[in-house]
Amino acid sequence: MYKILYKRELAAGIWEMRIEAPRVARAALPGQFVIVRADEHGERIPLTIADYDPQEGWVTIVTQAIGVSTRKIVALEEGESLIDFAGPLGRPSDFVKEPIEELRKRRFLFVAGGVGTAPVYPQVKWLSERGVECEVIIGAKTKDMLIFTERMSAVAKVHIATDDGSEGFKGMVTALIRELIDGGEKYDEAVAIGPMIMMKFVTLTTRECNLKTTVSLNALMVDGTGMCGACRVTVGGRTRFTCVDGPEFDAFEVDFDEAMRRQGMYRTQEERANAIAAERAAGHKCRIGLDK
Repeated sequence: MYKILYKRELAAGIWEMRIEAPRVARAALPGQFVIVRADEHGERIPLTIADYDPQEGWVTIVTQAIGVSTRKIVALEEGESLIDFAGPLGRPSDFVKEPIEELRKRRFLFVAGGVGTAPVYPQVKWLSERGVECEVIIGAKTKDMLIFTERMSAVAKVHIATDDGSEGFKGMVTALIRELIDGGEKYDEAVAIGPMIMMKFVTLTTRECNLKTTVSLNALMVDGTGMCGACRVTVGGRTRFTCVDGPEFDAFEVDFDEAMRRQGMYRTQEERANAIAAERAAGHKCRIGLDK
């Protein structure tokens, strides 16, 4: 069992939890993820690590309550426990294996969208602690949906973009990327994490700017071991498995249209799960034929 040490709501429906998991914390590196289950009946939910402390033995996750299983996770309170917290899984970010002196010669631009801001943080923090220059664009529909802005500002220069202009730049993150580069800013590499559609258009923008880009496809994962095949994605014309070959890939080689189609394959199952949960909440026996 993995105890919840701390919990708070960052924005509507988006929750941060600090989990007591010493072995995971000691082994974790930026870019990796964990598989979480709320209880013995819960689904396996992949969540990218948002922070960790190997000395104190905790790992931070950020969960958006959008389905039955994620709502079950965020319903747990401080002092309660998750039944499973497996990890760290996946390959860490490529830069953790590079010589620090070489990294210090480069300038990174991170582009974070919505909940994707959380897994950007440990990457930027890791680089900042080693003297590597980073800038971060954090995008959201409105200022009320922004997360991690203060802690990100403590480790990097941050630019805010909101669709409605309620804070920072008014418009999409892609427009802000262009504004920065057209204004003379120079970057050696970009990293984008967020909704698949956002990563696709960030990639289209950075390709035009000839700016090397990495994206994280953790949203495609299910079992985290490569056995289920749900995370298949085409990268550079080859089939790759997000959970074991990634979750990070060269953005210019990812077939985003295929990845977005695969994301939509499980919508029917989620709708059925929501219907079952609604029936149970109403005290009715499920009529869908899945209840025992």
